[in-house]
Amino acid sequence: MTPDSSLSLVWQFPNPFICQWQISPEQIDHYNHVNNVAYVSQLERTAWAHSNALGLSIEQYQDLDRGMAISRHEIDYLAAAVLGDTLACATWIVACDNKLKLARQFQFIRLSDGLTMLKARTEFVCIALSSGKPKRMPKVFSETYFNAMLTPAKE
Repeated sequence: MTPDSSLSLVWQFPNPFICQWQISPEQIDHYNHVNNVAYVSQLERTAWAHSNALGLSIEQYQDLDRGMAISRHEIDYLAAAVLGDTLACATWIVACDNKLKLARQFQFIRLSDGLTMLKARTEFVCIALSSGKPKRMPKVFSETYFNAMLTPAKE
């Protein structure tokens, strides 16, 4: 199904980073809807796509011996996606302390009808890839993520 071009997607925050997700048969579970594990995988793909778009790659993470590891997921499944659905998957960086922690907000909207299917928040902590222990963000991480952080709208 193609998205209705007259449909305006309503995002919870301005200026989202957006990628699309076409639901495929291997993502469908025994209830005939998308399995929750597939949503978690899409959260990761969306976050990585955004980091890559900001200029950060896995190769840089490896060269710097640093990574942003997930410390917490909070997911609200609001409706069930099914085979053939296409979702617009948005993310925003909503917190970055320039030291160890980063948080992203996510919203997935079905393109056929504009329905929000999922809202989520993921918290990350910077680690040394070699040890798995918390380590301060390298300057390129803190500058890139802090500068991409959502800023509150002016009233």
